[in-house]
Amino acid sequence: MKPNLAATRWRGLSSALLALLLGLALAQTFGRPRFGPFSVLALAIFIALLWRTPAASATARARRGAALGLAFGLGWFAGGVWWLYISMAVYGGMPPPLAGGAVLLFSAYLAIYPALASALAAALAPPAARQPWHALRALGAALAFAGAWALSEVLRGTVFTGFPWLALGYAQVGNPLAGYAPILGMYGVDFAAALTAALLALLTQVSLRGAGLSVALMLALTAGGQQLAKVRWTHPEGPQLTVALLQGDVPQSEKFRPERLKPTLDLYGDWLTTLRADLIVTPETAVPVLPEDLPPSYLRALTSALMAHHAHALLGIPLTRGADQYTNSVLGLGGAQPYRYDKAHLVPFGEFIPYGFHWFVRLMDMPLGDFARGTLDQPSFDVHGVKVAPTICYEDLFGEQLAQRFRDPRQAPNIIANLTNLAWFGDTIVIPQHLEIARMRSLEFQLPTIRATNTGATAILDAQGRVQAMLQPYTVGVLSGHVQGYAGLTPFAWLASRYGYLPIVGLSLLALAAGAALARKRAS
Repeated sequence: MKPNLAATRWRGLSSALLALLLGLALAQTFGRPRFGPFSVLALAIFIALLWRTPAASATARARRGAALGLAFGLGWFAGGVWWLYISMAVYGGMPPPLAGGAVLLFSAYLAIYPALASALAAALAPPAARQPWHALRALGAALAFAGAWALSEVLRGTVFTGFPWLALGYAQVGNPLAGYAPILGMYGVDFAAALTAALLALLTQVSLRGAGLSVALMLALTAGGQQLAKVRWTHPEGPQLTVALLQGDVPQSEKFRPERLKPTLDLYGDWLTTLRADLIVTPETAVPVLPEDLPPSYLRALTSALMAHHAHALLGIPLTRGADQYTNSVLGLGGAQPYRYDKAHLVPFGEFIPYGFHWFVRLMDMPLGDFARGTLDQPSFDVHGVKVAPTICYEDLFGEQLAQRFRDPRQAPNIIANLTNLAWFGDTIVIPQHLEIARMRSLEFQLPTIRATNTGATAILDAQGRVQAMLQPYTVGVLSGHVQGYAGLTPFAWLASRYGYLPIVGLSLLALAAGAALARKRAS
């Protein structure tokens, strides 16, 4: 008995270690478009590992699935968001051991979601056996996994305000499966990728006939994405705009120092008053102080110069709301009407303090740590008749929330403009990861995106999410170019603006129900 018990424990530990390594491998595919297809492969190997249990009890399979999912998720998130350590230890002043522990704790929390999906998928799958799975039961297991996985991703992106960074759908940017983005958004791509991975994993469980069905379905999913990518739901409209996107490369360690304020104001002031463009965009909080703390004529001089040049600008700046509230905002300058956009989706701990966690923010020593929220349906900024929708940094992770600006087709944006400051996280993979997210937003809405960032990636994306031009990260410069606005609604924009997450949740539940029904069928 003891040798068998030792062997069982060893198999369990080795499986958990393999799951951890597969999660680490998955993390490396984000922000690296050429590695995108390997995200499906890494997940497929994990699913094959998940299904390798002969336990007849669904409870036992679920328990093992949860443990493997937790290990997989820990590798995935610790390997993908490790750069959070820099913001806490380097710029927040947190002791390194405490910062490292905080990243691991956060990764462990995020790992709960793939653990839940793995537990449910393992419980619904047939037990591993020497005989191949029946084709219908195998298809049921694949559908159940895809449904459980997509549901867990939606939960991760919404619970406690959500953190959908490293969602599987983002790794598909530039790959055929991204063609599903205009239909069901990033989570629809996520579902398609999870289903493809599950079908690939079935090759280890099914007969030759079942393998043929699995391969045929994988090819159909890929071909469907390729064909959908050719469909144009939006069309060019309005004048082509000249844009100037500013990248100041202001070190985060110096940004809020009083002695750094004048050089920063001079840098952006010179650009805003001398550049010739229809639209000039600064990074998030390019002006790091409230308007009342600026030189008296600063904003007035900017506005006068812009109007003299028939130019417009989106200026990142903190603002006040009422007597005691602050907002992370964008001012629209040079237009016929005053314009203001307040960030709607705030970063927990960075921009608002969850109840009971003020001690954490004090440890991080972050200025301006508690902001008020804007609404999700704020209007766009009008630039010569072209509607430009600002988003600020992290909030462009939430496509379903951005879709609320498309509820009225007459007011729907023609261009997305993202203002970002990622200097908190150093010269790391966070920059290409965030660019990948912006590319997905362009794919979902089939609109061009312009990005003005402090340290990168300052870029112009076309309506198909392709990078047209980009500045080298961590350099001081201006990215100039031409951008054509687009009009029209993708199916995703229409559905999400009215029903939010319900379409993808409905698809996932349908897949779960169908998978459960098929998985119960007896092998013939």
